[in-house]
Amino acid sequence: MAPKIERIQFLRAVRQLHRVRSFYAVGVLLWAASSAWTGWQEPGSRQMWVSVLLLTVFTGLLVTAGLSLRRLAAPATDRPAHHAAPRKTASARHAHA
Repeated sequence: MAPKIERIQFLRAVRQLHRVRSFYAVGVLLWAASSAWTGWQEPGSRQMWVSVLLLTVFTGLLVTAGLSLRRLAAPATDRPAHHAAPRKTASARHAHA
């Protein structure tokens, strides 16, 4: 029973990492826009540097979440997941003498 519980916890962790990665991506976009806007309006101001700092923080968090998801990704295989019968064509059958 333990492997099933571990698998469920693993899937929850992956789902949560996807959500967090989306949140960080929105944060990166928001702080990039804020940094660009304040850099345009008041270059070199304290608000611009705070926006750049937060952009850097969210970018680091986004990269970390992406690397964690890549590390947790299941290896891709060429085999079907449901172990279906092979799709080979049937060879011609010859009657034995």
